[in-house]
Amino acid sequence: MTGPNRPNIVFIVVDDCGYADLGCTGQTGYRTPALDRLAGEGVRFTQAYANAPLCTNTRVAMITGRYQYRMNLGLVEPLRPANRDEPEMGIPPGFPTLPALLRAAGYRTALIGKWHLGFLPKYGPLKSGYDEFFGIMGGYTGYYTHKGEGGEPDLYEGELPVERAGYVTDLLSERALAYVETAAAAPAPYFLSLHYNAPHWPWSAPSVEAAARERELDRAEIMEGGSPRIYAEMMQILDAGIGRVVDAARHSGKDTLVIFTSDNGGERYSNIWPFVGRKWDLLEGGLRVPQIVWWPGHIKAGRATDQVSITMDLTATCLAAAEVAPDAGLPLDGQDLLPMLTGRAPAGERTLYWRMANRSQRAVRRGNWKYLKVGDREFLFDIGWDPRERGDMAKKRPDLLNELRRSWEDWNRGMLPVPDSVTPALSNLQEMLW
Repeated sequence: MTGPNRPNIVFIVVDDCGYADLGCTGQTGYRTPALDRLAGEGVRFTQAYANAPLCTNTRVAMITGRYQYRMNLGLVEPLRPANRDEPEMGIPPGFPTLPALLRAAGYRTALIGKWHLGFLPKYGPLKSGYDEFFGIMGGYTGYYTHKGEGGEPDLYEGELPVERAGYVTDLLSERALAYVETAAAAPAPYFLSLHYNAPHWPWSAPSVEAAARERELDRAEIMEGGSPRIYAEMMQILDAGIGRVVDAARHSGKDTLVIFTSDNGGERYSNIWPFVGRKWDLLEGGLRVPQIVWWPGHIKAGRATDQVSITMDLTATCLAAAEVAPDAGLPLDGQDLLPMLTGRAPAGERTLYWRMANRSQRAVRRGNWKYLKVGDREFLFDIGWDPRERGDMAKKRPDLLNELRRSWEDWNRGMLPVPDSVTPALSNLQEMLW
């Protein structure tokens, strides 16, 4: 594929979506027909992992294609306004990011949605490879008030704050729809990062708009409230918006690759069955995410694959689909999934690594085995047999435990060290395991 034959790419990322929050992955409390259709026409991953159980860290890996622990920004858990004046708290301008590499190869690039990879004026989407930006600079924004962390307005057009009336999920969907319709008519291919804030808190929906507006203005309640019903409404609005955008790509007649994933596992109201844990945890519930790849004419539709994958693989896959080489001096840690997706290669075994300063967590997944450390406790699970991580095999297989621990330590020596300023704290994760 060269020149005008390179595919358009729509990279959809949702925020804090649990593995089973879609109908096609197990949700029965509400319907997600657009995403279910996308899965039916594409490939659904049953063993897709986020690079981290937190947003900033996964997004560093996603935009660079490398383990987030290679950059200072990837060590914060997560990026907050208090980090603003710390050194290297952003994607360096000029870094060969995914959008920058694609733009250099002739793609038009846009980010519609959440950035959370550094503060203006030093950092921002327009400094990291995107031609256009409309969305949220920080970790979240009020769905109605459009105020982010610290109570400051957080809705931007380019690098300028703007005021828009409306529910943020709908604003992002409408902007993305307009972008796809316009961009599809132009000869050059486009790369659209559509990174929703939903279903991240504050949990707000049209049926409770008045109360939601009040909560979004009360800093003490910004992470409170919500309910399974409100969450379901948020997910259905999200699904409908994604459906409109994908329909525009579907009807454009242009070759288009669509990727859907979440930045980490689910939060308070998410469905994470059959897993244990949630956002912040290196348990499966904090890391396992829904993932769909749709590329008509290139991959066989209606399949589910048990190929183990991680967020940064999607970066490598986008570059491969566009026939764009990564930067020679910064080799990717992610793996191109196209050989498996197109049937040129079978699913293959992977070895993946994670760490969190919070609660001193470590994890390795190799084949079906998972090594997990939380505080001073070590665990060994056979994920293929025991996806809920209930049966600790550490005493039965001390040889394998030691082998995976050494593997993690060897890998970790190639990453930046955990900052001394971070004081890990234990919490109920150990209680869940014990």
